[in-house]
Amino acid sequence: MYALVDCNNFFVSCERLFRPDLEGKAVVVLSNNDGCAVSRSNEAKRLGIRMGQPYFEFAHLEQEGKVTVFSSNYILYGDISRRVQTVLREASPDVEVYSIDESFLLIDEQMAGGDLDRWAKALSAHCKRLTGIPVGVGVAPTKTLAKIASKLCKQYPALRGGCYMHREEDIRKVLSKFPLEDVWGIGRRYFARFSALGMHTAADFAARSAEWVRREMGVGGLRTWRELQGVPCIELEHPQPRQSICCSRSFAKEITDPNDLQGQLSTFVAMATEKLRKQHSAAREATVFIRTNRHRTDLPQHYDSRLITFATPTDDTMVIGKASAEALREMMRKGVGYKKAGIILGNFCPRNQVQADLFDNTDHERSARLMKAIDTINATHGAGRVHIATQAKEGIKMNRQHLSPAYTSSWSDIIVVNADK
Repeated sequence: MYALVDCNNFFVSCERLFRPDLEGKAVVVLSNNDGCAVSRSNEAKRLGIRMGQPYFEFAHLEQEGKVTVFSSNYILYGDISRRVQTVLREASPDVEVYSIDESFLLIDEQMAGGDLDRWAKALSAHCKRLTGIPVGVGVAPTKTLAKIASKLCKQYPALRGGCYMHREEDIRKVLSKFPLEDVWGIGRRYFARFSALGMHTAADFAARSAEWVRREMGVGGLRTWRELQGVPCIELEHPQPRQSICCSRSFAKEITDPNDLQGQLSTFVAMATEKLRKQHSAAREATVFIRTNRHRTDLPQHYDSRLITFATPTDDTMVIGKASAEALREMMRKGVGYKKAGIILGNFCPRNQVQADLFDNTDHERSARLMKAIDTINATHGAGRVHIATQAKEGIKMNRQHLSPAYTSSWSDIIVVNADK
């Protein structure tokens, strides 16, 4: 059996973890630069706030005291996510982290003590007790059905956070009412086409023939169709090294100063190379890009990018940073304000298989020791504790007017409790 553990309104739940006064109240977490809603409490949904709705459209609700708004605090969310994953790995040795708030587990009745429904409810309660995060645990014969079962946990509180869906009659009943657009693997484009054909539920799709599904959706759609029939076709996936790494951001305001923009780009380079070293890879190529605000048609527009190739594949922040700075100087136009910049590392090879160029006189062992020391210090004492001099001192320029403290990862933000003697 597969279990899908889904954290309920995850970003909101993380904020409420340290603000219990917000339980039962409308809460919204915004995207980068406080652009739009990316996580909503059930109370916020009842106010009519939509996923992806621009903040300015419901800002009046915050001013009226009807909703509490937070900027995205990804450092906090990432740390809480790791704590949830630790609990899940104690429940099953085979875990696939699907996203920051979802994980698949492979389980059997022996592991669950012979009662998978009780196991699902117990795991939900255990996770809430140890991490403070409410989760729904859906158990079913396939990953697609497990995702549906986890959604039922949110819809029906009587399930107490756990749903074991395995009997054919129960599956048919659920699929007959489950919206087709919410089925894992059915995107908006397919749903629009199928809706025009009178297909509105998962059962409508499951009732089609295998030949029809393959003709309309190909092999991927056929896997989804078979999974709805209870036939496992999508196995657990385990982390594989990335084939490319991108770090970029949109800025709160347009940047015209070359040194200022270089500081931002240097920060992106440091973030990207740290990820590169974590997967023990080295990059043969890097692409640097900059662009103006395409929504400001009253301002000069410019988009440019540069491909950098390294004779010797590297994971050195300073080597990639120097090359990126040179590319940036070539691209920037005087007096033009840039809204976004970033770097993409690609064409990787394993770090232990790097073939040095004949004319390369770099001391790679010394470079590797320095990068390891930086990563170790930052991992121990906090991100950015040691950084390259060209990095922006004030961090990435983003609009985060509603940012909560980094409660679990910054000594200065740790909650202090005063107890009366």
